[in-house]
Amino acid sequence: MWFEAKGSWTRADKVYSGLLEEHPLDQQIHKRKVAIAKAQGNLSGAVDLLNKYLEIFMADYDAWRELADLYISLQMYKQAAFCFEELILAQPSNPFFHLSYAEVLYTLGGLENFKLAKKYYAVAIDLSSGRNTRALYGVCLCGAAINQITKGRSKDEKEGSELHSLAAASLVKNYKQRSPDKAPLVISVLEQMKAFSS
Repeated sequence: MWFEAKGSWTRADKVYSGLLEEHPLDQQIHKRKVAIAKAQGNLSGAVDLLNKYLEIFMADYDAWRELADLYISLQMYKQAAFCFEELILAQPSNPFFHLSYAEVLYTLGGLENFKLAKKYYAVAIDLSSGRNTRALYGVCLCGAAINQITKGRSKDEKEGSELHSLAAASLVKNYKQRSPDKAPLVISVLEQMKAFSS
């Protein structure tokens, strides 16, 4: 780590490579090599190293989260979605993973992804006892996107808007209680999304 602190990335990498030859299952050394790649701005190299690391240590949730963040930085959203799927399988009661997965799906876009994102936003709301503002906004945004895409289609193809309306009402209620000066702005935005009517 001394070479890392001095910015001697090549020397630090050589030291860690030598240590890995002696101790191939040392998690910290693998992680330091990832840190070196990130520090040098080599995100694709960090992704490769993390993928190799996860082939050995599949149950390291922090590594999956780091890999998801790297994929998002590289705008590789399908790969990031896979990482969040792994995290949700490992820790299904963590609302942050559901929220992050929903955000990646929303970013990918398309009717099916919007519908799936809305479901995961709803799970995040449920797991956080209705207190997750990002997830509430996410439901509203997904509802608006779904309505925009399905505009002009038969009513059977349109997505139900009950959850959309409940999320909007919850947001308005929260803002009126916690930040009354911002409530009119929130109401205006939600009305533009056709999620709320005062």
